[in-house]
Amino acid sequence: MSELLVDFITSLDGHASAEGWPGFWGLEGPEYLAWLGEQPEATFLMGARTYRQMSGFAAGEVPNGLDEFRDEEAESIAELTQASKVVFSNSLDGPLTWANSTLVRGDAVEAIRGMKESGSGLLSTIGSLSLCRSLLKAGLVDRFRVVMFPVITGFTGAERIYDGYPDLALEMIDHRTFDGRIQLVEYRPRVLEHPPLGG
Repeated sequence: MSELLVDFITSLDGHASAEGWPGFWGLEGPEYLAWLGEQPEATFLMGARTYRQMSGFAAGEVPNGLDEFRDEEAESIAELTQASKVVFSNSLDGPLTWANSTLVRGDAVEAIRGMKESGSGLLSTIGSLSLCRSLLKAGLVDRFRVVMFPVITGFTGAERIYDGYPDLALEMIDHRTFDGRIQLVEYRPRVLEHPPLGG
């Protein structure tokens, strides 16, 4: 059976991105980059919006407010291009043009449930906040990992990650600090039907 990881890179206040800021908020360091390079091979899962954005980056589009990608960002995009990707969308037209991408229509949760049951190895989300929310609600997520960068993007932050998410109990299974400033926390999530002290 495959293991499903929901994986987020965030500001301290829970934004997935911020206008005018570079990738990793410009704060990635050698320890963090080395750790990224050590990650096991995964099949990446995403929705249409993330696919459009990331495939655009792979084709040379640069986010608003930036002139060009830094070397670290370009390398990360190149690695993602080489990885296996599954895109869940009823609005995109196939075949997908970004290398190693497969389009799946219909119910994403049921499709991923089937992938977990019949596959092996690691399935990992990238971006795709609504997809991640649906997978958590369905109880399919084995690991929930957040890498927090030491910035608060109150004015420029976009994509608040946890709005609309279910209540979760989180059992910490790993934590680490990179480069004296970047904090990783990893949990096993459990969906709560009501607060722990509720009736």
